[in-house]
This record gives sequence, structure tokens and C-alpha cells, in this order.
Amino acid sequence: MTETTASAVPAGPGRERQSVVYRDGALGRRPAVPTAFDDLERAARRAGSKRAWAYVAGGAGEGRTMRNNRRAFDRWAIVPRMAHGVTERDLRTTVAGTSLSSPLLLAPIGAGALMASDSDLAIARAAAATGVPYIFSNQGCNPMEDCAAAMGSASRWFQLYWSSDEQLVDSLLHRAETVGAEAVVVTLDTTMLGWRPRDLNLGSLPFARGEGIAQYTSDPRFRAVVGQRIDAARDMAAQRPEVTLGAIRTLISMTRNHPGKFFDNLRSPVPRAAAETFLDIYSNPGLSWEHLATLRERTRLPIVLKGILHPDDARRAVDLGVDAIVVSNHGGRQIDGSIASLDALPDIRAAIGPDPTVLLDSGIRSGSDVFVTLALGADAVLLGRPYMYGLAIAGQRGVEEVIRNVIAEFDLTMALTGARSIADIDEGFVRPNPSF
Repeated sequence: MTETTASAVPAGPGRERQSVVYRDGALGRRPAVPTAFDDLERAARRAGSKRAWAYVAGGAGEGRTMRNNRRAFDRWAIVPRMAHGVTERDLRTTVAGTSLSSPLLLAPIGAGALMASDSDLAIARAAAATGVPYIFSNQGCNPMEDCAAAMGSASRWFQLYWSSDEQLVDSLLHRAETVGAEAVVVTLDTTMLGWRPRDLNLGSLPFARGEGIAQYTSDPRFRAVVGQRIDAARDMAAQRPEVTLGAIRTLISMTRNHPGKFFDNLRSPVPRAAAETFLDIYSNPGLSWEHLATLRERTRLPIVLKGILHPDDARRAVDLGVDAIVVSNHGGRQIDGSIASLDALPDIRAAIGPDPTVLLDSGIRSGSDVFVTLALGADAVLLGRPYMYGLAIAGQRGVEEVIRNVIAEFDLTMALTGARSIADIDEGFVRPNPSF
């Protein structure tokens, strides 16, 4: 009889995360954030203000698209294989020229300071600590230069909202290149805000209060436009808002969120003019494929188009030569009753073939969601609300734990189904859910 020597089996991020949590539990310590999404969501709602919850958790209209996003995952079942002998998994992949340690990126989310102060810096540090690229939001609360410094050499992308001021578009692209962004993600589906009842019921738009416009107030072209606005004002008295308690609070918020000293800002017309200018030019309702075709001449960064839901738009993006697309309905925040991102994915993949890079966001809540998404044709996913909930509960540590939990469950799902690598995960691992 041949004797065998036991050898250690590599743990992987799933077992490693479990080990940390259970060892801490033996010492009487609990995770900083709940590991189940429903509990995470409830804890975040308790931790945040009504305005914060309305903005981050709210969706368009009656919330049908948000529900569609989750129901789409319910319609698929994972079919694991047994006795596969797989002991090691390779979670690494590459998308749009960026090397990833797992098929996960952090989606851009604006006005994060509603959840926690210096939100983008905390998220940037958490992304760097966990090895996950962070897509800097164009509507962030900290300038991209500060976020890049907080990340060191870690990977970052930049989200672009196409302004109606073309010089501002160029300025933002130049700054993204300068801070070491590895791609630019052009958001297509927010040329104007969708109908968002939770925000509307509170009369709350963060940007009107100077929240979430740090990429703009730190931009030289935007500051020049603000200066032109002030110079062109012929009758400043006529433009003064009605003096109410709410107006005073808004003025204080604008003053606090604008760069510079509070009392200097309080005496200056610039903070108010900056908020008004942002609302006028932040996005371009006339954005067209002709605009997008100019990107190759304007930046050396890989180009990613976010907000694709129709196969014809996916084909046109590929014909344009972009480096990747993101199948997304903006987390259900723009159109009520839109098709779920996951439901749109198979037709889009069939339309453009296996080679173009496809990412997906909207509805991702767990590691098993990531697995299903890759099985249906995506190359990677963008995580959104869950990490923001972690931020609300426990700041940078909360974001880190949410990321580690999602990656851990994804790794365990691979281990338990028999997938050795990202390339292994295909439609053979899923089927329409017979229980749905």
C-alpha cells in the first residue's frame, strides 16, 4: 500500500475571509458590516439620513427597474458539478487593458458624502487595500487628484459625464490621464436626470447644494465658466434667492462644500454660481454617436461606454472601436420599467460575439450574482450600492469588508461548482430556474 503525504490545499479568498470572521468570532468580535445583503441594507438605512437614503437607495418612478434587476437573477439557477477535484482557482482577468485580481470593479456613485464625509477618499483607500479598481465618479465629493494620491499605484478609472461645454470635456479627460486613470467610462444614460420620487418628495438634489461637484470646482475650465457667469450678471440683487431657512441651509452647504475657507466662501458669489453652473452644463442632452466618435482624437485612454441595453447600440459601440461596454440601467435610477441589465446581457453578447469586452452593473449584490453574470457572458462586473452601504455603516473599513465578502462568496461559488478560472465560467454552469 502506497503511503501519501498530506499537502496543504491553498485556501483562496473565500476560505481566508471565513477564517478571519470565525476567528474573530471566537474572540467575541463581529464583522463591521453584515454579510447578507438584506441586513446590510437595513443597517445602512439606520446609519444614514433621509436625504442620503433617498439618493443612494432610490430608483426611478415606482421602482420597477430596480425590482426587475433582482428578479432577473432569480430566473437563473447555478448547476454545480461534483467530484471535480479542483483545489485552486484563478480569479484574475484583464478588461480594457487593466489587470484585475478578481472580475470586480467599484462603480462610480455620485454625492457619496451624503453617506460619509470624504467619501471618495475612503472608497479609494478601500479599493486600493483590496486590489479592486475604483471608477472615480464625475459627480464625486473629492477631486480625482486627491483620490489618486490616496490610492498610490492601485488601478483607477474615471467616469465622464459629457458636459454641454466641450472644453470642460477635454479638461476632465486631460486630468484623468494625468492622475493615471487606466480607462475612461462615458456614462450614456444620464443626459438628464430620471424621475426619482424619493428625492423629489424631499425636494433634495445634492448638486444644487454644492454636494457632489468636486470634480468641477477643482477644474480650471469649469472655474473659468463660473467666472464668466459672475461677470455677466448685470443685476446681482435680482438673482438673490428668497431668504428662507431652507435657503440659508443651502447657502451654508454650498459654502462648506466649495474649496477654500468657509467665511471667505460665505462672502463670495462663487459657491452659489458654481452650483448653478453645474446644473446648467454638467450633462449634454444632445449627446450622440457623433460626439462619441471624437473620443479617440481627444484621449489616449481606453474607452468604455456605460449604459448599453440594446443589441444594436452594442453593435454600434463595437463598430466605433471602443474598448469595452457596460450593460447597465443605472441601477434602476433613470427609467421606470426598463429591461434588467442581466436580461439584456445574453442578447447583447449574441449580437457582438465572444471577443468584445462586456461588463455589467445594476442588481449585483453577492458573489453568486457575479458568477451568474459571468456565466451569461460578462467579463467583469461593477459593484455599486453594497459598497456604499458599507461606507455608511463603517467608513473605509465597511467598504473593504463588503468587497472582501463579495469576492469571498464568488471564490467559494467557483470552488463549489468546479470552475478553475474566469475563462471556465460559461453557460454550462447555469440554467433557467425551474423553481421560479
